[in-house]
Amino acid sequence: MHKQENINIKNRKVSFEYELIERFIAGIQLTGTEIKSIRGGKANLTDSYCQFYNRELFVKNLHISEYEMGTCNNHIAKRDRKLLLNRKELLKLEKKIKESNFTIVPVRMFINESGLAKLDIALARGKKIYDKRESIKEKDSKREIDRMMKN
Repeated sequence: MHKQENINIKNRKVSFEYELIERFIAGIQLTGTEIKSIRGGKANLTDSYCQFYNRELFVKNLHISEYEMGTCNNHIAKRDRKLLLNRKELLKLEKKIKESNFTIVPVRMFINESGLAKLDIALARGKKIYDKRESIKEKDSKREIDRMMKN
């Protein structure tokens, strides 16, 4: 057994841009050089989203940097990657997306205890501008309270 890596790559913008309704943990179909890059922490979830093709869910715009030691067999950095969920979860997500203005966004990527890369995805609704302003006000007031407590 090799030592457990603590890889936890977060999409920081997602909670500001979206209201997260329900979360799921999905496996990702990866190639050998992709998992090596993820274990090195060379992935970026910013601007990535999930979309259905032929009743299968794919993550788009997920940037996994090319592996430095990779040869001609290296992967393409921003290719579409299939997400692995059970059929019941896929049908539930597909139904929610079709019936209302929801989207599916990746929240974080991590390596589980078995050494597999997993993607934490969320069913989300886009925030309006006034909701974003409200989030900024809450964050600022929380920061101000923390400053007062320290002094």
